[in-house]
Amino acid sequence: MWIILGVIAIAAVYAVSIYNSLVKNRQMVEEGWSGIDVQLKRRTDLIPNLMETVKGYMAHERETLESVTNARTAAQSAQNGTPEQRAQAEGALSSALGRLFAVAEAYPDLKANTTFLEFQAALQTVEDEIQMARRYYNGAVRNLNVTVESFPSNLVANGFKFEKAEYFELENEADRAVPSVKFN
Repeated sequence: MWIILGVIAIAAVYAVSIYNSLVKNRQMVEEGWSGIDVQLKRRTDLIPNLMETVKGYMAHERETLESVTNARTAAQSAQNGTPEQRAQAEGALSSALGRLFAVAEAYPDLKANTTFLEFQAALQTVEDEIQMARRYYNGAVRNLNVTVESFPSNLVANGFKFEKAEYFELENEADRAVPSVKFN
């Protein structure tokens, strides 16, 4: 009788430990997503000022400027979406910004403008922060997903409706590709 009660007590303590681990992992995923959200908002807030700086120099590059504006609007609209939807919108914004900076290379006066250089440096800093936040978030998602799928923690996870989280991944295959370096 005491042995059965002991086994039941040990199983209950183990189940509580698993539950607490699931809650901790879920909170870390939410914390990671919050970090990504903050950095994406910082980037979105920098873009209008950058666009104002660029407009005067690149008046005839209307298509490039419009693509950045449209991508920013789409990214703002996706703020309440899933990580997959948000990643797609933010990937499009990153691509549009990349094209903007590539086109800016053709304008020596713009490249020498200190305001433009400051915005470019600020955006690079934010991009680096986004990458760090994304790595943290994806690590937290991995930990949660492993716990949700592993036995015996999956029994507790299913009983309390814990679900796997989505990774925040790059959608653009070009962003994943290793750049090629050619020597003449």
